[in-house]
Amino acid sequence: VLALNGKITEVGEKILASNGKEVNFSSALESCEGSGGTLATPMNEEENKAILGIVKQYNRYAYLGIKESETSGQFKYLNGTPLNYTKWHHYEPNGKGTEKCVEMYADGSWNDKKCNLHRLTVCEF
Repeated sequence: VLALNGKITEVGEKILASNGKEVNFSSALESCEGSGGTLATPMNEEENKAILGIVKQYNRYAYLGIKESETSGQFKYLNGTPLNYTKWHHYEPNGKGTEKCVEMYADGSWNDKKCNLHRLTVCEF
């Protein structure tokens, strides 16, 4: 149990976990789905803070379970529903269709980013 301390976090109805690996968006999503979950998707401030705890522990930015829709500048959850909570960094999102994925910074704010970069895998179950 001690070995997993901090790597598995419970928040509300969700369990968050990270394997500490940095991979591109599709590999991170595949890894989470292969374990029966999906990419961590903050739906409120409490969940955002819990994901931030893992980001801080590894000191690595993490991809979130959010992608840009066909409409440039509009982001949705992976299931296609509109965002009901956001925590964009100042002047973000600014990719205008070129940055389809979303990463969490080490301060808990979000940035739209290209999907082929290596970011921390944080899953939710």
